[in-house]
Amino acid sequence: MFKIPAWSPPTTDEMSLEELVKRIETLNRNLARFWKKAHGWAPIEAAGLLSKSRLDWQASLSSCLRLWLREPSGCLSDGELILAWTNLGSLIEGTLKLFLSVYHNDFYKDIDGQKAAGAFDHQKKIPKSPDGLTLDRLKKYFVSKGLIKIHDAELVQLVQNRRNAIHAFKDNPIGDETELWQAVRDYLALLRDINARLPYPDDMYVPRET
Repeated sequence: MFKIPAWSPPTTDEMSLEELVKRIETLNRNLARFWKKAHGWAPIEAAGLLSKSRLDWQASLSSCLRLWLREPSGCLSDGELILAWTNLGSLIEGTLKLFLSVYHNDFYKDIDGQKAAGAFDHQKKIPKSPDGLTLDRLKKYFVSKGLIKIHDAELVQLVQNRRNAIHAFKDNPIGDETELWQAVRDYLALLRDINARLPYPDDMYVPRET
């Protein structure tokens, strides 16, 4: 018997911005539903960390992307564009934290990797918790361990640079709406990749985006 090929979702470049946001929102909501109740599946330490995390905020922040959908395009003010980058940066940060929280035991044992990324508390002599790491520390750890592709690392760096404008008084490049929405498309690709690499008891439990 021929095996029926697995259904493949459309590429991020094939969908409208409205569909793009809807898929991100749905996938993050379903990720939150599963991993908030991971006791009995995930290791005890990971399940404990995930149960107290605010994964529900990931879904809410995903919905906030709708705030930046404007007609005609190109009408966001500079302040709105900065806030949009901050919105996206928070989503990326939460997605990377989810990955490290699920693989908490592996992360906890990787002392050398933590130290290289500045993710080790030298005063207490213990690893910092994944949920307390900044985007910069997360980026350094993921890049040093080869946990994200070069394109994804470039995405994280771009969004980090753009959202830092919210802290700056001096001039800081903030890009434009075209760059922002391409970054959102790239975020969905990263989110899909992270979800595909998380362990699930069965395919039926894998969070979907539709």
